[in-house]
Amino acid sequence: MSNLRTLVFFATPAHDCSYLENHEATTMFVDPRANIDKKLYSQLTALGFRRSGSHYYRPHCEHCNACVPVRLRVSEFQPDRSQRRIWKKNEDLTCKLVPAVFSEHYYQLYAHYIEQRHKDGDMYPPSRDQFTSFLVDGAIDSWFLEIHLKDNLIGLAAIDMLDDGLSAIYTMFNPEMEHRSLGTYAVLWQIEEAQRRELPHLYLGYWIRECRKMNYKTRFKPIEALRDGCWRALNTN
Repeated sequence: MSNLRTLVFFATPAHDCSYLENHEATTMFVDPRANIDKKLYSQLTALGFRRSGSHYYRPHCEHCNACVPVRLRVSEFQPDRSQRRIWKKNEDLTCKLVPAVFSEHYYQLYAHYIEQRHKDGDMYPPSRDQFTSFLVDGAIDSWFLEIHLKDNLIGLAAIDMLDDGLSAIYTMFNPEMEHRSLGTYAVLWQIEEAQRRELPHLYLGYWIRECRKMNYKTRFKPIEALRDGCWRALNTN
């Protein structure tokens, strides 16, 4: 079994940044031959790494540090008025955690979401192989949160269980249900689940000040950022 001292890392060549125009990015990956268990995955996450399928990575840009790992201290979370309204609006939904496996039903929801909401992104066009390599491959303690309206699957959130919290991997939903704010709802559900399991953190991935699509993350408080190897309260001013 690998550990932090034995891991080998590789950096990609510079490539166009997916989030900031006219920027180049470099990504650091853990050697894909490493044997990653839940303990090591939890340690990597606390160091700012994320999982995409069987790959563990973090930004490693020479002249830019815009990507900031963020996490929520769930025991201190107090929903604001908008978040309380979203939670109440979705009281008619039912949620269930199931193992993260491929299903054609899941894929059709994913494909519809990507085609309607992210045609300008690097995940378009969607494919079954892409869904599997992104959300199913490399699963350790990985789950899908099914969000149902009556008998209809309207949302799906990929979640990893860590030693010190949950990691929110990705959320997709039926674009016709946009008025329900299911992205925010899925985060609120994960906060409650982390509290129920008495886990201290919900990891929300990276935050970039200049990226409007990531603004929602700072609405969950108290939020911490990893800077210079230490987790500190995030100052968004």
